[in-house]
Formats: sequence, structure tokens, C-alpha cells
Amino acid sequence: MTSREIRQAFLFFFKSKGHEIVPSAPIVVKNDPTLMFANAGMNQFKELFLGEAPIKYSRVVDTQRCLRVSGKHNDLEEVGIDTYHHTMFEMLGNWSFGDYFKKEAIAWSWELLTNVYKIDKDRLYVTVFEGDSEEGLPEDTEAYGYWKEHIDSTRILKGNKKDNFWEMGETGPCGPCSEIHVDCRSDEERRMIDGSTLVNADHPQVIEIWNNVFMQFNRLKDGSLQPLPAKHVDTGMGFERLVRVLQGKTSNYDTDIFQPLIQLIAKAAKVQYGENEQQDIAMRVMADHIRAISFAIADGQLPSNNKAGYVIRRILRRAVRYAYTFLNFKEPFLNTLVIPLAQQFEGVFDELYKQQDFVQKVVLEEELSFLRTLVTGIQRFESYHTDQGLVSGDFAFELYDTYGFPIDLTDLMAREKGWKVDMPGFENALNKQKERSRAATAIDTGDWVTVSEDGETHFVGYDNLATETKILKYRKVSAKGKIQYQLVLSQTPFYAEGGGQVGDTGILIHETSKETIQIVDTKKENGLIIHFSDEIPSHLEGVFFAKVAEDRRRDIQSNHSATHLLHAALKQVLGEHVNQKGSLVSEEVLRFDFSHFAKVSDEELRRVEQVVNAKIRENLALDERRNVPYNDAIDMGVTALFGEKYGDFVRVIIFDENFSKELCGGTHVQYTGNIGFFKILSEGAVAAGVRRIEAITGRRAEEIIDRQDELINELKNLLKHPKDLSAAITGLLQENSKLKKEVEKSLVEKAQQLRQVLVEKAIDINGVRFIGEQVELPNADAVKNLAFAIKKAIDNGLFLVLAADFDGKPNLTVVLSDDLVSRGLDAGKIVRELAKEIKGGGGGQPFYATAGGKDSSGLTVALEKAKSFVG
Repeated sequence: MTSREIRQAFLFFFKSKGHEIVPSAPIVVKNDPTLMFANAGMNQFKELFLGEAPIKYSRVVDTQRCLRVSGKHNDLEEVGIDTYHHTMFEMLGNWSFGDYFKKEAIAWSWELLTNVYKIDKDRLYVTVFEGDSEEGLPEDTEAYGYWKEHIDSTRILKGNKKDNFWEMGETGPCGPCSEIHVDCRSDEERRMIDGSTLVNADHPQVIEIWNNVFMQFNRLKDGSLQPLPAKHVDTGMGFERLVRVLQGKTSNYDTDIFQPLIQLIAKAAKVQYGENEQQDIAMRVMADHIRAISFAIADGQLPSNNKAGYVIRRILRRAVRYAYTFLNFKEPFLNTLVIPLAQQFEGVFDELYKQQDFVQKVVLEEELSFLRTLVTGIQRFESYHTDQGLVSGDFAFELYDTYGFPIDLTDLMAREKGWKVDMPGFENALNKQKERSRAATAIDTGDWVTVSEDGETHFVGYDNLATETKILKYRKVSAKGKIQYQLVLSQTPFYAEGGGQVGDTGILIHETSKETIQIVDTKKENGLIIHFSDEIPSHLEGVFFAKVAEDRRRDIQSNHSATHLLHAALKQVLGEHVNQKGSLVSEEVLRFDFSHFAKVSDEELRRVEQVVNAKIRENLALDERRNVPYNDAIDMGVTALFGEKYGDFVRVIIFDENFSKELCGGTHVQYTGNIGFFKILSEGAVAAGVRRIEAITGRRAEEIIDRQDELINELKNLLKHPKDLSAAITGLLQENSKLKKEVEKSLVEKAQQLRQVLVEKAIDINGVRFIGEQVELPNADAVKNLAFAIKKAIDNGLFLVLAADFDGKPNLTVVLSDDLVSRGLDAGKIVRELAKEIKGGGGGQPFYATAGGKDSSGLTVALEKAKSFVG
């Protein structure tokens, strides 16, 4: 069976058992603060397990794209090295939400594996939970009994809590699980060693392929287990491993999931896969990583320097490093794999197929940028000097953190020079960074305390900015030393942050006591609307009055509606290729990211502004349509965003049927005239192929225009009210340019004179022509030019030290002729030693280095000290 057939067989099998086939959620998680990426199939159903959302289908089946390279599941450094770790992988799953339980899950697992996929029964082993006395958890005799109906008891193994009790994290849904393992060894190997002894023993050919989790409990903050409102089934089968078993391979990378990409890489690198281990690892890394990179970008996560974006950038750079080092790809190549990858997943995950050109261009730009960084890092390594033959751990970490070098690459380059790397020092620096990162993101979240069993939260904020409500539950949260409370209300007018729009703020007033607390933010977590406050009401029971900060909401709505008009205007002015890639809508500003591969010209920006403001003046009425079937909305021609997970019913926002139609859950003005005025503040690049516009509306736009008027009037006053302000400023700039050129000419003449004077002052110290002088020049560039002019005049035996004081900031420059460098002298080391006299530091290359400091009084001492290096 092909991988495509294997996937379809799984989905259709469970469809025949009454399951609804649902699409994969985006790989990038947007409504769960505990996750950056979907790392398990259950992520998108978390709210159903916790009873925080209504269950639409009691049985579902899917294939979920997952990514595990951060947090608890960090396998990145193993990916490509072994045969089964991956960054992105597919998790096949069948789910029951309060419907069937262990009996059916076990029977259907066995039926699919043995009757449909035809796996030999004598190669299969299953595990069940042995119980845990400390937790008061009994042995899972129920699962054991059901397995005995299908498999010999000698193949039913009992596992401990580590292996057979699944937990999402420190808190959350959990329960006993039953794993299915397959023994892929040869018949001869199986006769020699019983496969049951190798289950869960990290044997590369005796592997787990399916885990049936029986969700029964919710782990609370204090560690106790609370029964869930209903029992659920959560199963996960690693697609890549399953394909490997069914295609009779010993490595996931030998299947038709990866081989087409690997063979493309091998052909381009002019190598054979399977002939050289290092090259094979590099090809596996590239074939694996391009999947995670491509799908994350398609789901809206661009590479960047923080959070989820940094993870994607790190994965991409690891792939480029391996390609550069072991396959000799000195030019961008990884991006060329996006197109065949997109074609491979057409009809499965169409998000990538529809955006393949955009994704390829983003990857290309990232490759170009990193290859430049990689070359710089190699040059940095080549200029590194050690007398003990040991590369310091701090320097190895700098290469890792700043230039993206894996420690094994630094170790390889060190060994080529006969050096070693201080590995304990590197690990220490790495652990310190991890500790800083953990401390910066540490959040201590308490358990929910139930106040009222009144049911679910209802959002009424589209129609009302105030409502009566009750507190359903609350919890205490501590982050960075600050304590806050999170409240869940029975109904709320507060919009929870989402779709780029910030969360509402406002007040909560107790009906009887009139006690008032401030709601400082509103967010959504797994579908639950959470209200943040720095305090908690004295009386939690009873009726409250919830009221949104109206002026702030109106400003936010103006900016949000303006982003819709802006999106449509950009398509009209720049072309239909424009698609939203991110947004921020606050009361102060709107920020809109969009796909476009060129700078937007000033004329194009003016036209965009004109289109938006024309629509504002038309005073278009908001056409809001709620609970529209998703497919009907798409047929209407609405704009849907990649990376968003839409339900079966959606909300459509229309401003003129022929202009702007979008799927959106945010709040909007009733008429575009309410926006007032739209003004673009800036346009620039965010990432490869992504531009960003920042703009303002309404009162903020009026304020900035008023400030610009004031500025123009101030300029007119300063220039004595010229008739033509532009011409007056142009004249000043021309005069300034002329004066600068005269100053530069004067400096050149002064440097020429100084050069001659200093050359004549050179003294002989042990055959070295030493010059050590303090000079009066305006900046470091002038000193540098003088130093290289002297080096040109004295090309042998030159040891030059120049001292300067730039407005109280001491500076030292050391230049050595090439023959002195070849004799072992190093300007970088020398300047660092001299810099101690001015309470500073510096460095550079062996022939040229500079240093700055804090104490100008030490310059004379530094010049005298310099003689000791040749005396």
C-alpha cells in the first residue's frame, strides 16, 4: 500500500464505524497559552475533554499534523540521526467523546491492524496499565479482559505509570492507556530473543505504533485526580511509523513519504543515499525539516527571532547547516523542495498546495540570510585563537546562539585544527540560557474554583456592551511575581482577544454591594472566555453587572473595520495575490501584514489610502451574517485566512458585496463613516514576501494630522516664513552637504599631514618600527583612515598604536604589518590588554583592532604599555 492509501484506509475504516472525518487543525496553536504548536492529536479537542465546549460529533476521526521540537517533547537534535524521530509528523486518531469506550476502541484497533492492514498477529504486543498504589489507581483489568478476546495473554504486557498512564502535562485530562507494539525484526532474530522483552526498551525494530488513551481524569494543580464529566477515547497512531511497518522498511525515511524528497536531494548533491552516513543524516534532516517549515509557514507562522517564529527559524537553519556542511550546498536549495512537497500533500493538506509559491519564496529568503550568517560565523571561528588548543564553552555557545552552529559542527571544525571544545562550558552556557527562558515564561496557574454551576459562557458583545451576569468559576495565576485572577462569567459583553483584535477591558460591579473591580484584559483559552483582573470580588456569588470600556471598544472597532477595507484596497491596487498574513487591532493603531514581494511605492500607498477613505465617506452599512454554513460562505467568495480553524458555521462581515467580504469573529462599526478617517503611518518588510502597514483611524488620525500641522508651522517660523517651504529646506540641505564636504576635505589634509609627522616619529625597538601617539581627530573613522594610511607607508615591521578622545570617550587603535602578524603578534589580544588602562574592552583581527573605554586618563599609560609587547 502507498502512504496515501494507508491514510485513506484509516479514515474510511472509522467512517464505516460511525465517525465523522474532521480536518486537521493548524499546526500553529493560537488559542492555548500552554502551547505554540499542536504536539498531539488531542490538542484541538482539549476543550471537549474538559467539558468546556459542546460536543457536535460524539465520534470523529482525523489525521492531525503535529510538531514536537520545543518544551516537554524536544526531539530536534535526534531528528535525522535515528530512523524514527521527526519534527512534523502526522497523528492518525479516532475519538469518542462520551460515546464508546475501551471495548470498542480495542476491538476496532485489532480489526484495522490485522484485517485491513494485514499485520501478522504474531508480531503484535499490547500493553495495559498495571496500576499505581501511590496514586490509588487500580490495574486496568477492564482493558486486559477485552484484549484477551483478541490476543494471547502472553502478548498482553503490563506497564507502569510512565508507559501506560497518559498525561497531557502537569495538569489537565489524563487516563490509563493501552499501547500496541509491532516487532519488525527478521524471523531469525525473533526466534533468538522473545519480542516481549524488547517492548518499551528503545529497540529500533520493536516499536509502538498506536496508543489508545482512555480519558477518565483531570489532573489538578495539587496533583490529585478528578473524574471527568464523561469518559472519552483519545487514540494516536504515528502515520510515519505505520507506513514503515506496512511497507516493510526498517526506517521511516525509507518509505514513500520521504524517499521522493531524499532522492531529489541526492540527485542535486550528486551523491547516493545509503553510501555515506553523514550525508545520509543530512538528507534525512533536510527531507524532514522542510515539512515542518513549510506547513508552519502555510499556517501563518513566519520565521522570526522570538517564540514560535524562532523555533521555525531554528529548524530551517539546522537543515541549511547540514546541507552546507555535508552535502556542499553553498547556494540555496532547501526552498526547491517546497513544490514537490506541496504536490505530495495535495488533497490531504491543501493549505500548503494553495500557498506553495509564497512558502517557497519565504524559505528562499531565509536560506539566503542564513547562508550569509553561516559564512560570517565560519570567519569568526577562523579568527579565533587559543594557546591551549581548547575552544572555550562560551565561544562555542556564541557560535550556536548567534550564528546557528550546532555544537557538532563547532567540534568538527575544532578537530580539523587539532583542538577540542570545552563541552562542560558549552553545556553550562546553554543551560543558563534555558533557565533564563524558563524563568521569563514561568506561569503558576491554580485550579479552577467553581462558584456557580450555571452552565456555559454566552458572548453577547456583538449586540451589547453591558449585561447582567454571574461568576461561574475563577482561578489564581502568578507570572513574573505578579498575581492576577481569571474569571469565567455566565454571559459576557467582553470580546476575547482573537483574530488580531485585542481583548476588551471594563468593569464588573456587584449588584448588591456595588463593589467594582477592573477587568484589565480578556482572552480565550481552548474556547473558554477568560476575564483578567488584578483583584477578586469580596462576594463571588450573586448577580454582577459587566460593562465594556465603550470609548476603547469603539476605537478598536474603527481600526478593525479599517483593516477589512485596507485588505480589499490592497487587492484592488496591488493585485489579487495579496493575502493577510497577520494583524494587530488595538485602540491605538492597526497593523496589517500581507503577502507581497516588493516595496509598496508611495504612489501605491496614496492610492490605497484614497480607496479606503472613499469607502469611509460612502458610509457603507455593516452587513453581518451569523451562523452561515462554512461551505456556503466560501461559495459567496469570502476571504478566508490560512492558518485559522473555522467551524461548520461561520460569521461573515461584508462592507459592499463587491468590495470586502471576510470571515471574521471580531467587532465592527455599524457604518464605515464611524471610522472617520484613515491614515497610513508606515510600510515595510516583516519577512521574506511579507510587508507590514501600520495605520490609524478616527481620533488618532486627527491627532497626528494636527501634530504635523504644528510641525510645519514651527518649521516656517524657524525659516522666517519662506514662500516655498520645500525649496527653503532643500537649500539648507545643499548648504549642509557643501559644508560637510569642506570639513571632510580639511580632515583628509590634516590626516595627510599627521601621517607624515607620525611616520617620521617611528622609533626602532628590537627591529620593530614603533609608533605610539595620541591624535586629535573627530571620530573613529578618521582614526582608522589615518592608521591604514600609515600602514601603507610602512609595510614592514610596523607596530602602530593610536590613542584618541572623542568627547570624553577614550579610544585605542592597534595596527600591525603582515610580517609581525606572521611572527605571532595579534592586534586583537594586544588591544584587549591595553584597554584595561582605560577601563574598557575591544578586539578585532590580528592585523587591526580597536577598543573603547571609560577613563581617558589612562590613554598615556596605555601608549607606554604598548612598547612592552616589542621591548
